[in-house]
Amino acid sequence: MELKKELGFLDVFSISSGAMISSGIFILPGLAFSKAGPAMILSYFLGGIIAFLGILSVIELTTAMPKAGGDYFFIKRAMGPLTGTVSGMLSWFAISLKTAFAIFGIAGVITTALYGDGVTSLNMMIASFLVTVFFVILNIVGVDLASKFEVALVVVLLTIMTVYIGQGIGNLDGNSYAPFIQTFKKVGPDFVEGEAYKIFSVKGMGTLLSTTAFIFVSFGGLLKAASISEEVKDPGKNIVLGLIGSIGVITIYYTLMLIVTVGRIDDITLANSLTPIADAAHIFSGSIGYYSIITASMLAFVSTANAGIMAASRYPLAMARDNLIPDRFSRINERTKTPAFSIIVTGIFICTSLMLPLEYLAKTASSVILLAYILTNLCVLILRESNIKNYRPTFKVKFYPWVQCGVIVTFSYFILSLGFMPIFLCFILAVGSLFMYIFYGSKKYSGEYALLHLLLRVTKNINVEHHLEEELRDIIHEREDVKLDHFDLLIKESNFIDVNRLLSLEELFKIEAEYLTEDLKISKDELIDLFRKREEQSCTAINHFTAIPHVVIDREDIFKMVVIRCSEGVNFGVGSERVKAVFLFVSGRNLSRQHLQTLASIASIVKNEDFEEKWLEAENENYLKDLILLSERKRFDKR
Repeated sequence: MELKKELGFLDVFSISSGAMISSGIFILPGLAFSKAGPAMILSYFLGGIIAFLGILSVIELTTAMPKAGGDYFFIKRAMGPLTGTVSGMLSWFAISLKTAFAIFGIAGVITTALYGDGVTSLNMMIASFLVTVFFVILNIVGVDLASKFEVALVVVLLTIMTVYIGQGIGNLDGNSYAPFIQTFKKVGPDFVEGEAYKIFSVKGMGTLLSTTAFIFVSFGGLLKAASISEEVKDPGKNIVLGLIGSIGVITIYYTLMLIVTVGRIDDITLANSLTPIADAAHIFSGSIGYYSIITASMLAFVSTANAGIMAASRYPLAMARDNLIPDRFSRINERTKTPAFSIIVTGIFICTSLMLPLEYLAKTASSVILLAYILTNLCVLILRESNIKNYRPTFKVKFYPWVQCGVIVTFSYFILSLGFMPIFLCFILAVGSLFMYIFYGSKKYSGEYALLHLLLRVTKNINVEHHLEEELRDIIHEREDVKLDHFDLLIKESNFIDVNRLLSLEELFKIEAEYLTEDLKISKDELIDLFRKREEQSCTAINHFTAIPHVVIDREDIFKMVVIRCSEGVNFGVGSERVKAVFLFVSGRNLSRQHLQTLASIASIVKNEDFEEKWLEAENENYLKDLILLSERKRFDKR
């Protein structure tokens, strides 16, 4: 059962933005300031630019394959089921863990409001469990309701952030921005002033870049929108505008908010603050400003939690569809059209993860997200170089392959800068996923991936069929909301034959008889005679390139077609030019409507300006079939 397509531009924008606006802006700037001083403003701006470059390849892949599972779906189709299983499970873990952090933050606010200083770990666990149950139920009820909830949250968040910028931008202290790059050292429980560096010095650039890596988690929510792309209406437009709009708007908001924050708080206070935005608001707006930002941070955690469960639950769904994990994860609730079981298991995993040490797991989640960016950019390189014809994104990244190579190098540096432990934990999770594939997925999965097509360009010792191309072709139909008609189904079932020699009409009819007589249950000679008589009545060549021989037989429900490409041509007696595309079919006497629709469909396809060129250039019979199925034409009601 398919997921409902209910999400538009505003939903994509809000899910992406809501997944980004969280601790990355409301908590992290104080820690970032202690590492780089006012230069952390530039670090956030650079982070937004790098995130934009990284997400471009994700957008390209999403417009080509708008399916549940996001980066897992792309990676598996490009690099194979083993890499897909590992990356899919890691992404599920990462987004679930980030969602757990947000839920932990919500529970902290709730329990503090209820119990004050008497909060216990049991209170926190109960509150976290109840919050998780709320979001699980919200997402099971329907993606439309969950997305509307997300839109409302983001509108409120952006409004509060706009007021913060508007009120704080007026009286900034210019001295607060110098020295621009400055580190602070820990003395006891607090930070004190350390060293200052010139921006173009080795230490200055190193400090700036390492801080950019540190705060990059603030932009980690972009991948979440890609995982729900199957539920997006007109993904070629809404995914592109939603993600690019989101990263642009959030980068601008982050930069302006940090300019205000640095310009209104003294450096020592800011370096030691875990609530820097709220502390700045308290200075220029009093208690109202302070509690408004505290409310905004609470809403940000709620937004991240909601978007996180929505996105994370689509990974098991996609993996189950590919038979890499049990089929139960792929089941869609008939009433709500949501993957209820996958959502519930994701909620259980989130509740369990709340009992684990969070510091290293947070960095592990960040490293996995960075790894996902690396792999998705590598996917674009593989898919483009593999010469797969049905890889047809509606958005293609410019300056290929320099953008992809730059992102891969930059994000690899970011992962290394996170330290040994996150990389080690990633390795442990990857090994667990590897064993799951070996003992389950490898026994169930059969299919192709783009890397095989790429290797085929180097060696002829690899056997590649047409399964991946067929899957991409079907995805294009789904993406374009194409409702297949009788002619599409006929073409899918038809035999396509490639002949590399000159044919006479008699030879043509003998070839088609070999393929049709068994299904039609008439003799070869009888069928050949029917086509010979039809041709004597009037020539079925509709132009110099195409012919449509067709006959009606005394059967009620039969409809069969053979499609032949003859590179040297078939002599239909229409002058010196010989026909190279032959659509030959037989229909029953009660199928006159489908008979006429078939004639009209073929005539419409062959009128396309580039049909003849594409017909002759198609590599084999499979690509001829794809050419017909992906041609633009009017489709008829199946009735």
